[in-house]
Amino acid sequence: MNNDLPQVEIYTDGSCLNNPGPGGYGVVILSNNDRQELSGGFRKTTNNRMEILAVIMGLKALKKPHQVTIYTDSQYVVNAMTKGWAKKWQMNNWKRNAQEKAKNPDLWQELLELSREHRLNFTWVRGHSGNKENERCDRLAFNAASSNNLKEDVNYK
Repeated sequence: MNNDLPQVEIYTDGSCLNNPGPGGYGVVILSNNDRQELSGGFRKTTNNRMEILAVIMGLKALKKPHQVTIYTDSQYVVNAMTKGWAKKWQMNNWKRNAQEKAKNPDLWQELLELSREHRLNFTWVRGHSGNKENERCDRLAFNAASSNNLKEDVNYK
């Protein structure tokens, strides 16, 4: 991919009350002097699903290819993408090994597809450590999980 892509920073976080339980995601997108915040919630889901979905929603908000730095406090997301776990699970028909199915294949599939449109750099940040944008995402995700009129996470089993 070419290096002339516009640059953007995306901060993400997921939240789940009583994992599994009501959950939400929060996203902050920073590009030049622009700021966009996204959030949403579901009646019953998991924290890991919301962590992955936050990244997906951030990327889906981009209307053209970008050089993206994604900041997340989810080592699960960072490792699955940077160490190639998600691609390996996909190649193995969504199995982690001979006996164990990979969790959240619907979301990993979508994230892998979106990752082909952009140049991504995943950066882990320690949660609840004072990072302003990570703290904002945490609040957005928690508020979404705590709200009324939560949607159904149709792929959560």
